[in-house]
Amino acid sequence: MIFSLSVIIPVYNGELFIEKAIHSAVIQPEVTEVIVINDGSTDETQRILDRLKQEIAKLKVVHHTNKLNKGRSASRNLGIKVSTGNYIAFLDADDYYLENRFKNDLLLFEKNENIDGVYNAIGVHFYREANQNEKKQLQLTTVKEAINSRELFEILLLGTKNYFSIDGLTVNSKIFDKTGYFSESLVVAEDTELILKMALKATLVSGVIDTPLAIRGVHEDNSFSNEELYKVYRYEMYHSLLNWVIKNNYPINKIDAVLRCLFLYRKLDSKNLFIEIKYWFKLLIMNPTCIKSLLFFKSFPLIIQRKKFLPLIYKFRK
Repeated sequence: MIFSLSVIIPVYNGELFIEKAIHSAVIQPEVTEVIVINDGSTDETQRILDRLKQEIAKLKVVHHTNKLNKGRSASRNLGIKVSTGNYIAFLDADDYYLENRFKNDLLLFEKNENIDGVYNAIGVHFYREANQNEKKQLQLTTVKEAINSRELFEILLLGTKNYFSIDGLTVNSKIFDKTGYFSESLVVAEDTELILKMALKATLVSGVIDTPLAIRGVHEDNSFSNEELYKVYRYEMYHSLLNWVIKNNYPINKIDAVLRCLFLYRKLDSKNLFIEIKYWFKLLIMNPTCIKSLLFFKSFPLIIQRKKFLPLIYKFRK
């Protein structure tokens, strides 16, 4: 099979960054097309794209119906649907690829036709002031070591060996037949959810994980800097993932893996027992299959907080 690669770039008001992103993709010799989805931009983005289309044969620009703004997930999904490559990679409009981004990926895909995806490390470029903690945390987004594909789901879910970014991922276009597309109900964390689905449903292997092959641009308007937004949609992401795992009839240990993360965050975030009990029952109503999980019952708020609310019993037992 001839290797053909589509790079999908969603953009909304990305006039400051989009040209650099596009050029970083088109210079990669393995890339056969770059698809930019203009997600209803109101700045100079479209004018820049019109100019680049005249200069770059590989560049395709598409819009949603009536040029609406539909968000990152819907834009990536549109890009997937109109792509012609048998492999697909993603790039955010404020990020860019480095030289030889796909060289090793191509070798791995040619070596093993059973591979569904290859993940790599990415680095960071700050367009704003950054503190030392940010610089250290984002210097290299990657896993600590090569991970067996059969263990990848739980490891990424728990974060025990860090994680990788969608900018560093290249996949066979057929993978979406297994996982479905990005969840359009998620404003953020949609890439995390899809990567977890891929890790569970497909075969992902490590590529270059010790040096960056792409760069994340960090600036004042990055959505991932919005902690409150991510806090809200983190739960939405886990709910969506849990529903998908149950719907696809995965064994109880996979359901437990998602529940473990979900209840860990609930424990960290909440101090109100009544709210947590209400949430527990809501989760059970939404996902009745949870009744099969011993972990789910062990996570009942009164059980988790029993020492706090039943101190006399524990004092007597001592």
